Amino acid sequence: MKKRVLIIEDDRHIAEGLQLNLVIQGYEVQVAGDGRSGLERWKEWRPHLIVLDIMLPGIDGLDVLQNIRLEDERLPVLILSAKAMIEDKIKGLALGVDDYLTKPFNLEEFLLRVKRLLTRIAWEEDHDEGIGPIYTFGRNSINFVTHTAQCASGTITLTEIEVKLLKLFIVNRGKPLSRRQLIEMVWGYDGDIKTRTVDNFIVRFRKYFEEDAGHPVFFKTCRSVGYVFDHE
Repeated sequence: MKKRVLIIEDDRHIAEGLQLNLVIQGYEVQVAGDGRSGLERWKEWRPHLIVLDIMLPGIDGLDVLQNIRLEDERLPVLILSAKAMIEDKIKGLALGVDDYLTKPFNLEEFLLRVKRLLTRIAWEEDHDEGIGPIYTFGRNSINFVTHTAQCASGTITLTEIEVKLLKLFIVNRGKPLSRRQLIEMVWGYDGDIKTRTVDNFIVRFRKYFEEDAGHPVFFKTCRSVGYVFDHE
């Protein structure tokens, strides 16, 4: 089945160019020229990915994003915007955007980001079915429904990123994963995410789940590769 991509963009030239190139890549594509019609098209067509401009007539892109997130927290949304200030990116990320690309942009990079986002959501959907609502290892228990974990230090509330990383490690139990693999599958293609970010999350997991964070049993380092999760 072809993946459906909805472009919400008021610049007709940009929208038509993106539509043409996405169709060439094998996607099914529709275009909406303003925020209100974009929301209507989203509800009716249910795309797999939305490409969203911020500066739209009527309802702006961030309001569109907030409307979508009230109903669907997982639908990938890629913002294309002339607003390049870090404050604009932070605001978009805070509202739940998955990726942010500033105009003018490189077409090949745009297509790669689209592919990565669609690959990531497909992976999540496939593997969610293979992981039960509760996963236990050692003295730890993770509840993927409530996004909480029980460990030696008590009950921990997990963030969305932590949940995604944990699922990725669990379904790849015993298999070394590179930092780049982890970034691509959890955050998607985004040059702003550094490998050190992954290291920081591993430090956090060891603090949560290891009896001795300095000598990890579950979240181990693979020298010159990345990390591996395993347990007996």
